[in-house]
Amino acid sequence: MSAGTTPNRQPVRAALAGWFGTTIEYYDFALYGLAASLLFPKIFFPAADPVVGTLISLSSFGVGYVARPLGALLFGHLGDRMGRKSILVTTLLMMGIATTAIGLLPSYGQIGIAAPVLLVVARIVQGVSLGGETSGAVLLTVEHAEEHRRGLLGGILNTGTAVGTILANGVFLLVAQLPQDDLLAWGWRVPFLLSVLLVVAGLVIRLRLRESPEFAGVQVTGSVRKLPLVDVLRRCGGTLVLVTLATVGAGVVFTVASVYVLTYGRTALGLGTTTSLGVLLPALVVIVIAAPLYGRLADRIGARTVFTATAASMVVLPFAWFPLLGTGNHGLMLLGFVLLFAGYSGNYAMFPVFFSRAFPVSLRFSGMAIGFTIGTVAGNAFAPAVSASLLESTGSWVAIAGYMAAASTVSLVAGLLLREAPAEVPATGTARAAVPA
Repeated sequence: MSAGTTPNRQPVRAALAGWFGTTIEYYDFALYGLAASLLFPKIFFPAADPVVGTLISLSSFGVGYVARPLGALLFGHLGDRMGRKSILVTTLLMMGIATTAIGLLPSYGQIGIAAPVLLVVARIVQGVSLGGETSGAVLLTVEHAEEHRRGLLGGILNTGTAVGTILANGVFLLVAQLPQDDLLAWGWRVPFLLSVLLVVAGLVIRLRLRESPEFAGVQVTGSVRKLPLVDVLRRCGGTLVLVTLATVGAGVVFTVASVYVLTYGRTALGLGTTTSLGVLLPALVVIVIAAPLYGRLADRIGARTVFTATAASMVVLPFAWFPLLGTGNHGLMLLGFVLLFAGYSGNYAMFPVFFSRAFPVSLRFSGMAIGFTIGTVAGNAFAPAVSASLLESTGSWVAIAGYMAAASTVSLVAGLLLREAPAEVPATGTARAAVPA
């Protein structure tokens, strides 16, 4: 802790550090997705058939999701061995270096095949980083927070996902106004290089933090696990499965509504990408506003109650969202997004406080990282492809809404079954106090 910093300021500083890091990570991650869809096929993956170049470029985006479980395994294990703070400094540095490197890479026309190879390597580093960042930021926040504020601060933390996505889209839309030749020559690099400023600010905040009090307690009592990755699989296997399943619903709902909707709007509704984004981006503000409110509610009535209620809402809301989209009316389309994101934001806002309590402190980083990451890959990574296949085979949005509802039902059942971990008994034999539900 820096000089002059009082302990009661640490929870706020930890929440700020977690939120800022999450925003940066998702800014960088979303930025790559936009560039992979619109620009990288011409810069890094030129092909005789533009469609082939686009498919290869989008595949490089998917590599980031494939790499995330590796980061979860690695940093989850190290986070339970070394602590939360050092791992979060490492993951932020990794993401910043990888994103800056992308902004400096020569194009295919300059160095040939080495360009896309280096791009994919940088994308893998991004994925590995994000695999450890998300759960680490959650633990840094909730383990510093007072018990009666964990829901609120966890909800604020999870707004970083939406803020990072909005920021990436906003910056990208600004540089997209450049003449095409300038955009392809240098303009596309600007959003990636801006990440340097964000990372420096994030590092300054994180380096001034202390280790989380709960993990420090584990260190003091000699309860740090030698092989936390092995222990969490052996002792908490059922909990890992439940956290994974509880994550899937929100992942499917958000990815269909924020990624696949652009394809659906173009192919099924005849809407331009600008029109779809013009409705989507304002609707994302709902998450920024609603998630902290749901977190505050969870501090009053319990995280499980809020999680299960909002999971139930996601079973129903897709069947209202699609018809409202189909009207083509801007106001009604926006209403559909607002309703859907109102349910989603409450469910996602519960992840930090609800999931962290499911694992003992000494295994919490490993458990959170593995369960959340595998659930995210299962929910987010395949949702666009599954949705496109369902529309192609049935010709109707009903099948996609059913897919979203089914995933949300899985999360609802998992949330009902998930239980808080019992208190640990330290190596000294002195029982630790249980964390109340």
